[in-house]
Amino acid sequence: MAHFAKLDENNIVTELLVVNNDVLLKADGTESEYKGKVFLNGLFGNSTWVQTSYNGNIRKQYAGIGFTYDSTDDVFIAPQPYPSWTLDSNHDWQPPTPYPNDNMPYNWNEEDHTWDLFTPPTPYPSWVWNESEWAWEAPTLMPTDGQPYEWNEENETWDLVE
Repeated sequence: MAHFAKLDENNIVTELLVVNNDVLLKADGTESEYKGKVFLNGLFGNSTWVQTSYNGNIRKQYAGIGFTYDSTDDVFIAPQPYPSWTLDSNHDWQPPTPYPNDNMPYNWNEEDHTWDLFTPPTPYPSWVWNESEWAWEAPTLMPTDGQPYEWNEENETWDLVE
C-alpha cells in the first residue's frame, strides 16, 4: 500500500490516505507517485498530495497530521514540540539542553529549559519513593509465600486475595 499526505496552502499535512499499489503501477511495472496524485485528485478534487513512506524510506519520515512538508529538501518535518527547540540540519528538533545520558526517563520543562526526572504517580499515599530502585515501595514488604496479595491502604497491610 502507498501512503499519501494531503497538504494545505502552507504545506501542512491535513490528511493521510492509503492507495493500493496497483493504482501507482506504470506499464513497465514501476510505481509512479504522479499516478497516485492523479488518482486522489480524481476522487477528491484538486489538492496537493505528496507520497510518504510508512517505514520512512522516503522524505525522512512518515508524515503525520500537523507535519510540514519542506519541498526544498523534500522531507516531512514533525511539529515543533516546544517553542525553545530548534530545527537542526537533519530536520530534527533539538532542545536547548541535551537529554541526559543516564538511562533514566525525563520530561522536558519548557519554563526552565531543563530535563526533569520523571517519577511515576504514587499508587498509594502511604508508599514511598525509592530513588536507588526507581520504584514506589509499600511501607511493609509484600509476603513472599507465593500467595496473591493486594495492598490495603486503610490498614497499610497486604491482604490475601481469596
